[in-house]
Amino acid sequence: MEATEIRKLAALEDRHWWYAERRALLARALRGLGTPGAALDIGAAGGGNTRVLRAHGWRPVALEYSTEGAEVARERGLSVMRADARQLPIGSGALDLVTAFDVLEHIDEDHEATAEIFRVLRPGGTVLIAVPADMKLWSAHDVAVGHVRRYDRAGLRAVVEKAGLVIDELWSWNVLLRPIAAWRRRNSTGSDLDDIATPVNLGLRAVVATERYLPVKSLPGVSLMLRAHRPE
Repeated sequence: MEATEIRKLAALEDRHWWYAERRALLARALRGLGTPGAALDIGAAGGGNTRVLRAHGWRPVALEYSTEGAEVARERGLSVMRADARQLPIGSGALDLVTAFDVLEHIDEDHEATAEIFRVLRPGGTVLIAVPADMKLWSAHDVAVGHVRRYDRAGLRAVVEKAGLVIDELWSWNVLLRPIAAWRRRNSTGSDLDDIATPVNLGLRAVVATERYLPVKSLPGVSLMLRAHRPE
């Protein structure tokens, strides 16, 4: 992701509906994981998810490939490591949790990144992954933010299981707003990481938040989310 996009993300993520609901989903997932321990947030960018980890008692490190992203996270008082997700400078079996939200789609050799996640997790450790879904939604937005692919369920499952990880849950997210996203992407000329009016922002947040209570996880969405673990 370009430096300008990282700075834009950092400025938006505290208030934008998409990031806010993703943080809420992460918080819910963390409450089901038991005693907090050592965590790594791969592709932390502005560090929004890293701060959620810290707030829930984890000992997180924000990992960023780009100089700009690492600088933004450091400015926000986070512990930061600048490194490549395909070569994590962390000992084997050292981590209880890894998060990788919107990371794998930026990496040509995504299987190398998942293999590294497997390596650094302790047996029984958890990984939470989010990726953009469905090449039918490919647009100028994907190009602008540096994506090399969008995933279907089979593709995401394959790259995770190839690493030796065991999938606990795989589901769609941002299902209800997919028609709007598809329409906007068809007409986009660049990134759609834009600030929006407060009433619209609140309305979109309310819509996507209702997915927590509806049986829509098996339907096509804008993103895919996954929870897996390293077997004992």
